[in-house]
Amino acid sequence: MNERRTPLFLERQSYRRRRLIDMVRMLPVIGALLWAVPLLWKSGPDSDISTSVAIIYLFGVWLGMVLLSAVLARLLKSADEHPQESDD
Repeated sequence: MNERRTPLFLERQSYRRRRLIDMVRMLPVIGALLWAVPLLWKSGPDSDISTSVAIIYLFGVWLGMVLLSAVLARLLKSADEHPQESDD
């Protein structure tokens, strides 16, 4: 009745692949949150932040997201091409 469960063992390669997939899924949410940051900045004539700085920030976030997604796609592709062989 009081059986001890053995811990679930996950292969390292499949665990890393699933974490990469989780990161790819979170990327749009992170991007949307970073794009919303300029909405929190004070606007108006007395603002310290100009429109050009906000646009540079948005394009910087966009470029960072593109580069990060390219890196994640390459890592995910290499994880799919080189699966770890099991000793069956």
